[in-house]
Amino acid sequence: MARKLTREDILDLIFDSDAESDSGSDSLSDSDEEAHLPENLAGCDRSNEPAVPDNAVYASEGTVFLPTWTSVLFSPPDLDFDNTGIGVQDSQTNPSEADCFKLFRNEPIVEQVVQKTNKYAYQLKESATVPGKLAKWAETTVNEICTFLAAVIVMGLVRKGSLRDYWTTDPVMQTPFFPTLFSLDRFQVLLRALHFADNTTANLRDPLNKIRSVFTSLMATFGQLFVPHRDLCIDESLLLWKGRLGFRQYIPSKRKRFGIKLFMLCDVLTGYIINVKVYTGSSTDITHTPGLGVSGSVVLTLLEPYLGRGHTLYVDNWYTSPTLFHHLLRAKTGACGTVRSNRKGMPCFRDKMCSGEAEFKSCKDMLAVKWHDRRDVHMLTTVHSANMSTSGKIDHATGTEKIKPQCVLNYNKKMGAVDKVDMMDSFVGCTRKTLKWYKKLFFHFVDLAVQNAFIVYKVKQDSSLTYQKFRQNLVRQLVEEHHNPRKPSTGGRPPADNPLRLTGRHFPSEIPSTAQQGKNTRRHCKVCLTTKKSLQKKQKTRVLTLVASGLLPHSLLGDNDGPQVRLTPRRLRLRASPQPPLFLRGSSGGDTLFLSGTVL
Repeated sequence: MARKLTREDILDLIFDSDAESDSGSDSLSDSDEEAHLPENLAGCDRSNEPAVPDNAVYASEGTVFLPTWTSVLFSPPDLDFDNTGIGVQDSQTNPSEADCFKLFRNEPIVEQVVQKTNKYAYQLKESATVPGKLAKWAETTVNEICTFLAAVIVMGLVRKGSLRDYWTTDPVMQTPFFPTLFSLDRFQVLLRALHFADNTTANLRDPLNKIRSVFTSLMATFGQLFVPHRDLCIDESLLLWKGRLGFRQYIPSKRKRFGIKLFMLCDVLTGYIINVKVYTGSSTDITHTPGLGVSGSVVLTLLEPYLGRGHTLYVDNWYTSPTLFHHLLRAKTGACGTVRSNRKGMPCFRDKMCSGEAEFKSCKDMLAVKWHDRRDVHMLTTVHSANMSTSGKIDHATGTEKIKPQCVLNYNKKMGAVDKVDMMDSFVGCTRKTLKWYKKLFFHFVDLAVQNAFIVYKVKQDSSLTYQKFRQNLVRQLVEEHHNPRKPSTGGRPPADNPLRLTGRHFPSEIPSTAQQGKNTRRHCKVCLTTKKSLQKKQKTRVLTLVASGLLPHSLLGDNDGPQVRLTPRRLRLRASPQPPLFLRGSSGGDTLFLSGTVL
C-alpha cells in the first residue's frame, strides 16, 4: 500500500512541477516502471492522457503554455508597427487651452448633468424636513455648471484647509476671485445637488450606476481623440477613499493605501491616458479570458482595440506571465515586464549570484532574465535579446560604468507613464474630501480630462507651457465664456472693513466717470448706508477718499494737527487751521488734491 504524502511533499510537488531540468534524461515520464499515486492524489492521475505541446489551447480549461527553456541565444520576432494616423485626431491648428478641453467635454453629457442635478435638487428639497439652503434653489444651467467646474479646477491651484476659506473676508487669507463667481451658499448647494444619474431608473446591479454615463462617454472620447504610438504601458492607480464602499481596495505598497483602484492604459511617448477601468470586484467591466485570471483579462480588455498593430506593452509583475505574453505575441503585440519568480511556466535560475551578474534563458517565444542588483530582479520579454548595455552610471566601488540588461533599461525608461499621471495630479488635482464617492471619482475624471487636454495642447502648439500655467489659462477662458456677473447683494451683513481704511491717511478725490453717467457719476456713501446712529439715507456723492499708504512720505503729510477734513454726501468742509492746504501732483498721472491731516 502506497504511503500518503505529507504537507511538505504536496508543496514540493506543486512548486517543483513547473520547473524543468536542462538535461531531461532522467525524467520520471520516461521511466519504464508504472508510477502509482497515493490514495489522496489518485484523482489527479493523468498518465493515460496524451502529452500536451507547448502551445496547446483548451477552450474549456483555458490556455496551457509550458515552454521548454534553454540557454540558446534568443532572437526576438520582428513586429512591424502600423503607424498610420498616430497622434491627436483633431484638425485644429492653433487651439487655445479651452478649445483643447472642450474636445473632452461632451455637450450632451453636460446637459444631462444639468438635468440630473436639477431633478435631484428638487428630490432633496421635497424629502428634507428642514430645506435649509435648498429652500431658495434655482435651477442650474450649462453655463453655471461650466463655471462651477472652473472654480473646482482653480481650487487645485489654490489649496486651502476648508471650503469656507475660499470665501473668507479675512485680509490674511482672502481670495477675491471665488466670491465673484459664486456665493458660498450657492456653491455649497451646487456641490450637494451635483448628480449624474436618475435614481428612479438606475441599474442597482451596476456598482458604478451613479456615474456610469459620464464615465462611459469620457472613456470613449479618450480613445477616439488619440491613436497611440508604439510603446504602451498598463499600471494601476489608487484614488484615496477611506469611507464605506463595497469595492474599496487596500494596497499597502501605495502611499494612499485605501481607495478606489483604477487600471490605466497610457501612451509612453506623450503620457496620454487612453483608457481607464474601475475595479469593482467580480463585476469589473472586463472580458474574462480563460487561463489568464483577472490580471491577464484586464490587459487584453484594455488592449483589445490595439491588438495586431505591432505595439509593445510594458507591465509590472502583477500582470506578467508566460501565458499572457504568449497570447499577446500571437496577437502581434510585444511585451516586457518584471515577473514573479514563482509564476507558472517560469524557468529555474541558480540561487546565488554576484552583484551585476545576469542569467538568460529562452524559449521559442520569449526571453527570461534573472539579474542581481541589490536584490534579484526577474524579467520576461518578447522584444529584447540577451544583451547587456551601459546604464550611464558609475559604480563608485570599482570606478567602472555600470551595465544592465537591455530589457531592464527600457523597462525603467518606459514604465512610468501612469506614475507621472499620479504625480501631476498630486500637485494641482481638484479632488476634495466629499461624503459621496462618485463625486470624488467625477472630480478625478475631470483632472484626467484636463491632463489629456494639456497633452493635446502641447502636441498641437509645440509649446513649453507648464501644466500649472495651462490650468490657469483654462480657468480664465472658461470664466470669460460661461460666467454671468453676479447680481449685487441686496441685504445681509456687510463685509468686514479693511483695517487700512480705518488707520491709513485719506485724501479726497473725484469718482472716475463712467460711460453711462459721464461727469455726473455718483456712488452711494458707505458710511451713510451702514451707520446705526441715524436713519439710513440712500444718498450719493461725487467724492471719494484715497488711502495714501505707501504713496507719499510721512514727512510731506504733516502731523495730525493740520487741516482736518470731514467728508459728507453733500459737501466737503475744512476746519480752521493755521496751515494752508498742500497741493501735490499724483504719481499715477493727472492733478490730484491732497490735503494734509486726517479724515474724521
